[in-house]
Amino acid sequence: MSDLRGIKLSGLSDEAGPELADQIEAHHKLGWSEIEIRSVKGLALGDWDSALFNQVRSGISDASLKVTSVASRIANWERPITSDFEQDLEELRRISERMQLLGAKYVRIMSYPNDGLPETEWRERVFDRIHKLTELASEANIILLHENCSGWAGTDPERALQLIEGVNSPHLRLLFDTGNGIAYRYHAFDYLTRVWPYVEHVHIKDGILQEGKEVYTLPGEGDSKVKECLIWLLEHNYDGILSIEPHLHLIPHLRQSQNSRGYQDSYIAYGQRLEKLLEEIRVSGEKVKTQA
Repeated sequence: MSDLRGIKLSGLSDEAGPELADQIEAHHKLGWSEIEIRSVKGLALGDWDSALFNQVRSGISDASLKVTSVASRIANWERPITSDFEQDLEELRRISERMQLLGAKYVRIMSYPNDGLPETEWRERVFDRIHKLTELASEANIILLHENCSGWAGTDPERALQLIEGVNSPHLRLLFDTGNGIAYRYHAFDYLTRVWPYVEHVHIKDGILQEGKEVYTLPGEGDSKVKECLIWLLEHNYDGILSIEPHLHLIPHLRQSQNSRGYQDSYIAYGQRLEKLLEEIRVSGEKVKTQA
């Protein structure tokens, strides 16, 4: 199954393996037409030279895959609010050019972890930077997707709403990740029920806390309320993409990566489990029990 009520399935393909061939093969085996690009050969999209970019572009085109979304490092856990802003502006300029050539619409960003600044100054700087990034996105006719991950608005739905509504641009929307609450110690489902009108892209991840450490699982087998999130999205007419981000082998924010052997098999199993979960929801007609 590759479609449910207009929803298409995709994945952050580097979790199927570092090589483009492995990433493409996994998506073909799943029967998916979408692919989400973050890295190839261990290199982030923004760091590719022209030769690698052209190789990836040709490979994706030859494979008849569509790139709707890409990942960036803009405002993420590596770049606190005191980091050099020009680095983010330059990455967005480079990525936006490549997005045009790939036909991609969305790019994932975050909202800058703090680095010892007072709360009010942190907020002001975040708003200033995101405003400027959004202006660039508007000029390039792409959409920034703020993820519920690292940064000022990452774990607090009220802050996420303040950011989206404060910037007030169709070129800034939200990416909701079902599993980030495990790592950042908040309830992702509650986050979703507050911000869902602005959610245009979804990452599927699940996990549990084990002795204070996050351990990632197949979707629906952890504590992230993945099934409830999916039901909520369907009930609220979500028609975007569900993109798997298993974290079973590759965990970028922890800089953890196991041997690439087995990446593809577990990635495919993860995608198939998501398909099964969606089919169970479709057949059962189950509704969310939690009141909005």
